[in-house]
Parts: sequence; structure tokens; C-alpha cells
Amino acid sequence: MIELFHVSKVYRDTVALANVDLKINPGEIIGLFGENGAGKTTLMKSIVGIVPYQGTILLDSDPITRKNIGRISFGTCEHSFFGDLTADEHAQFYREHFDTFDEKRYNGLMDFFELPRNRKLKRMSTGQQNQMEVILALSQGADYVFLDEPFAGNDIFNREDFYKVLLGILRPDETIMLSTHLIEEVSGFVGRAVLIHKGKIIGDCDVAALEENGESLTDYVKEIYGYQPDRVGKALADITGEKDI
Repeated sequence: MIELFHVSKVYRDTVALANVDLKINPGEIIGLFGENGAGKTTLMKSIVGIVPYQGTILLDSDPITRKNIGRISFGTCEHSFFGDLTADEHAQFYREHFDTFDEKRYNGLMDFFELPRNRKLKRMSTGQQNQMEVILALSQGADYVFLDEPFAGNDIFNREDFYKVLLGILRPDETIMLSTHLIEEVSGFVGRAVLIHKGKIIGDCDVAALEENGESLTDYVKEIYGYQPDRVGKALADITGEKDI
């Protein structure tokens, strides 16, 4: 289990995380939702140790250090890899640094995405680079996989097929947390939804329980965020000067 206690992060005058408490259990598939700037990326980067923070983050009751960081992997749409290395050269880098590297999963996902193994990453499209981030994060052999907007630049058919593949390859105790704006698209894939707004966790629900109560994940998110259905009409009326738009 990963546990966050009173985790905060401030960038100059901007509060990215504000006293966050959160537990991430083994075997969960979690959707992390929030508007741009809500704190999704900072939350993930804090867990994997990319950014400094205030508070405490524990992995099975231990601090996250070099000794156990291999149990956590991170895939980002920011293209953090080496542009002059090929896909297979990146895989070799992972083999040398992670004893848990899953060769079969790597090869299977490379074939699924039909990615060129010997092309430098900087020569790949944006979508292909994002796919490589996802593949290596999933192939590291980590217990907790964090994916930040992993499907940017990918078409809907590729995304839908990938959800199915991902469900088929995950170990029972393997945890996935992915941040995305595609709420409706992932509603049938995630089992838990965590909502963040202005650096604070404002919602945390079991998706199956929502459905049993006849509520969709999209409706839940709109309710928690206080979405106003008439905001577009009001905005257009203000812009055009016309009423009842």
C-alpha cells in the first residue's frame, strides 16, 4: 500500500497540493480526474520522488528510497526519455536497472502498438512516444504504475483496444493509477475514481457502487465539481448580447 499523509507542494506562489491524504491499495485501477492545473501531475511526481514535497509518503510503511523505488513506475506525456536512443535501446537500459523487467510484456506491447524498435524516439510521432512511455512503465515489473495522460496523441480505436489489453495483462496485485480527462471513455475500465481540485482531494468513490445506485461516473464528477449545465448559454448570452441562447 502507498500512503500519503498531509502532502503539500507549493511552486512559488502556486499551491499545487494542499495537505493531501490518500491510500492506494494493491490491485486497484484508479482514475485520477481534475481540470488542468488541479495537481494531478504533481501528485504523481511527488509519489515517484521527482519533485520535493512536504508531508509523508510511505510504501508498505517504509519511506520511498532507492531501495524500493523500483516497485513504482511512471509514464508521462512529457517525453522524458532519451531522444537519440531507439525503443530497444531503452528496453536494454531498463533490463540493466530493473531485475523485474518483463520481457514478454514488453515484446507483446511493442507488437500490439506496432512500434519501430530501431527508430530513435525523437523520430517517432507524439503518439508513438507516448506509447513508448506506457510500454516501459508497464514492462518495468513495478507493483504500482502511474500513467500521466498516457493516451495523448492516440486515436480512440487505439485507446479502446489498449484498455482491453491492459485488463488482460495486469497481475491481480498490480496497481494502475492514470490521470486523464477522458472520463466517459475510462469509466468501464477504472474501479475507483479520485477527484482533485486546486490541490485538494474532493472526491473518492467506488465506480461499481456508483453504477449500482444508478449514477454514472460522469454524473458523479459533475456533481462533485458543481458543474453548471447552463454556463454555456449564459456565456454566449454575455458574448453576443442575445438572451435565451
